Amino acid sequence: MAGTKALLMLENFIDGKFLPCSSYIDSYDPSTGEVYCRVPNSGKDEIEAAVKAAREAFPGWSSRSPQERSRVLNQVADLLEQSLEEFAQAESKDQGKTLALARTMDIPRSVQNFRFFASSSLHHTSECTQMDHLGCMHYTVRAPVGVAGLISPWNLPLYLLTWKIAPAMAAGNTVIAKPSELTSVTAWMLCKLLDKAGVPPGVVNIVFGTGPRVGEALVSHPEVPLISFTGSQPTAERITQLSAPHCKKLSLELGGKNPAIIFEDANLEECIPATVRSSFANQGEICLCTSRIFVQKSIYSEFLKRFVEATRKWKVGIPSDPLVSMGALISKAHLEKVRSYVKRALAEGAQIWCGEGVDKLSLPARNQAGYFMLPTVITDIKDESCCMTEEIFGPVTCVVPFDSEEEVIERANNVKYGLAATVWSSNVGRVHRVAKKLQSGLVWTNCWLIRELNLPFGGMKSSGIGREGAKDSYNFFTEIKTITVKH
Repeated sequence: MAGTKALLMLENFIDGKFLPCSSYIDSYDPSTGEVYCRVPNSGKDEIEAAVKAAREAFPGWSSRSPQERSRVLNQVADLLEQSLEEFAQAESKDQGKTLALARTMDIPRSVQNFRFFASSSLHHTSECTQMDHLGCMHYTVRAPVGVAGLISPWNLPLYLLTWKIAPAMAAGNTVIAKPSELTSVTAWMLCKLLDKAGVPPGVVNIVFGTGPRVGEALVSHPEVPLISFTGSQPTAERITQLSAPHCKKLSLELGGKNPAIIFEDANLEECIPATVRSSFANQGEICLCTSRIFVQKSIYSEFLKRFVEATRKWKVGIPSDPLVSMGALISKAHLEKVRSYVKRALAEGAQIWCGEGVDKLSLPARNQAGYFMLPTVITDIKDESCCMTEEIFGPVTCVVPFDSEEEVIERANNVKYGLAATVWSSNVGRVHRVAKKLQSGLVWTNCWLIRELNLPFGGMKSSGIGREGAKDSYNFFTEIKTITVKH
């Protein structure tokens, strides 16, 4: 246990009130491996209470004008922004990410999610057509769906939770959210701001706990008609099974095995630092991270040498240190899973250039039991290897050579995932051509992770179903109706 320090005790937030739970789960500080927090181990009873509260709040919230709802969302954004430092500290401690990343990406983006949907929700229009010869006019209206079930992951806890809560609320739905039991603190802190911002009781309910207990109760509830989930493919399969009898609307944002394709005319001055970041940002725990790097043969040796040098400069250490580029992985089990991929690569005859098993990681005494791992670069690996086909979700990337454009497109597409890709080339025609042929929902060229929230976000193949963004999220969180009037 965490010595004499009092543990942080979280509570469920249902109908505008914090409620204790009959049992709790331990939550660990990834940088020390110590228990520092206790999370409610909720189940069916808590979901029943949350559904009741959300259903009762729905008529009032859905009948407010978009402008009124927008004002409330902007108020949440303002309060969150005023507490940015407190939230960043909490997110870094709870998730293991660097404090610098939580300060510059996670919490600012959470603020932006509320502001963005507060604004975009005011600009949707409906369709109308005339049939003069029959004296008819047809038009569409969109209405909120009802109670939205939102399940968010542990890698970008508040960032991805608010990416769901904000559009659901803006469209007039009420919400039951289940954050990951591994990273629940910032969601609990957000609840404290909701009442201050003028969110009526029951509009946002946050129920904590595990997938098998509380997640299943939420997904299989007949009065929750819509589920938005970000996480792993096996969990998505289970959600699909449980939702099927109720014909629920589903949005599933799943994993990726994202390629970077580096052509011989790439600007390596920009490409190398960007590809180090795209491989190892947030400890490689982002669904959009690069884990397969295809480099054209003529520049392969030079790229590899410079890439390994740049990777070795990424300092791994305690998340609060402003000089570190990478913090701790989420859990002991996850760290062991990521390490197992490196072991399997070695067993297959691959070469490890830096990181796991090659370089020494030095940590302060109190962080020795933390879940740290050095960024690791693997070469001499076959496309069929598990390291090239399965999502590792950690600081491990594979670098392989290629000859031609046609060949690399085929190899890049030869996995079950299709979330994101990056292409590096100074040939504009090639960039457009390759981007079009890649089976990816997102393709960045000569950059990475520059997001335009108006446009669709989501993947192909096993990377998910549906898209998120200004119009896509609005369409998902509403039902459309066509009305015909004869005059």
